[in-house]
Amino acid sequence: MKEEEQNENIEETQNEELYEHHKFIADKGQEVLRVDKFLMDRLANTSRNKIQNAAKNGNILVNNKAVKQNYKIKPEDEVSIVMPYPVREIELIPEDIPLDIHYEDDTVIVVNKPANMVVHPGYGNYSGTLVNALIHHIDQLPTKPDDYYGRPGLVHRLDKHTTGLMVIAKTEDALTNLSKQFFDRTTERRYHALVWGDVKEDEGTITGNLGRSLKDRKLMTVFPDGDYGKHAVTNYKVLRRYGYVTLIECKLETGRTHQIRAHMKYIGHTLFNDLEYGGNKVLKGTTFTKYKQFVMNNFALLTGQALHAKTLGFVHPKTKEFMRFESDLPDDFSAVLEKWEVYLSARDKA
Repeated sequence: MKEEEQNENIEETQNEELYEHHKFIADKGQEVLRVDKFLMDRLANTSRNKIQNAAKNGNILVNNKAVKQNYKIKPEDEVSIVMPYPVREIELIPEDIPLDIHYEDDTVIVVNKPANMVVHPGYGNYSGTLVNALIHHIDQLPTKPDDYYGRPGLVHRLDKHTTGLMVIAKTEDALTNLSKQFFDRTTERRYHALVWGDVKEDEGTITGNLGRSLKDRKLMTVFPDGDYGKHAVTNYKVLRRYGYVTLIECKLETGRTHQIRAHMKYIGHTLFNDLEYGGNKVLKGTTFTKYKQFVMNNFALLTGQALHAKTLGFVHPKTKEFMRFESDLPDDFSAVLEKWEVYLSARDKA
């Protein structure tokens, strides 16, 4: 499988910064020319297909705005190619950080990632990541050439504040095999999420291309017309209604950056306490001071969005056995649900 195909399946660990890898300024006498052709003339060891893929992924900017591959360059346009990793390769340093291991053999390891942990090193997070812990625990993790991200063994990711299960490959064969499973969408991934509002339908499907927001490139947004971003599908069902918030299960068909967070916001049900997507404000409920304080007390229990990767299933690369793992909700998530249970009970009795 191609490296770029594997990359599509890796979910984001955090709000990734974008770093400028190349910059060109069109001459005053520049003829009108498609941006992909413009860059082909200036970049060595590349292909037009790679440039077009970069444009589709929002990595080509003209005057600081993302453009499509058929954008026509004009005189004095500033053209940049940006990537979600620094230009320099990241040094990986083993660190003795405890791991919550659910399963391990000589081929794979399944861990339960805590909140407030970035999965791999990146700008501003060169230590204390899951990868730093893994390379201390395991002598040598498989990696691929030109691994700018510093992500040995990784075939998928979780956001910094998302908790839950991840599988990591311990051999090159396992890395290739698991990567293909994620690419072919044959893995099972189920999340529990607490979202704002009373979700109308008991279950549903959200389909909408996801791409970087044209207003804030740290965030993802839905492009319903499908002319930008990548195809994304999230299935959800209601587990428990609390009136002003709802506990749901999400089953992913694709693994895009911030997929659940962006899709749920798109349908008007932002994740509870999602700092980046506006869920850390009182979005539903009463205007009473007592209620607002109740919500703030819940926010104080969480480090980020109430989202947990609860179920993970895949075919073992070596034994070919389908394996499914479950993890309990973290204590803070459970504590928030208990508070809403008490609130709901008190309101029903009122």
